[in-house]
Amino acid sequence: MSKSWQPYALHILDSIAKIRRIQERGDIRQDDILYDAALRNLQTLSEATQQLPTELKQQFSDIPWKEVSGFRNILVHNYLGDIDAQTVAAVIDQYLQPLENVIKKMLD
Repeated sequence: MSKSWQPYALHILDSIAKIRRIQERGDIRQDDILYDAALRNLQTLSEATQQLPTELKQQFSDIPWKEVSGFRNILVHNYLGDIDAQTVAAVIDQYLQPLENVIKKMLD
């Protein structure tokens, strides 16, 4: 673990907080500006997870790390439009809280 990973973990928490604030402003399934903002933060979050040490991620195997970091590629390259607001909202609803809990445990 040569490179410090904590700033990346904090970056993930910051992205999660921003996504929650975006959700407070409205439904990302109905507002394309909010949807774009949520996508941007999910991209940032998934990129940051790639910088967390593998040994540390292995301790929290309930998080689908490979899928989380792979989500970035889907978002960035938007493979043939496979992703839609409904899917993004489902990802946020299902994975944000468990990811936040794990990142906080890592930092403790």
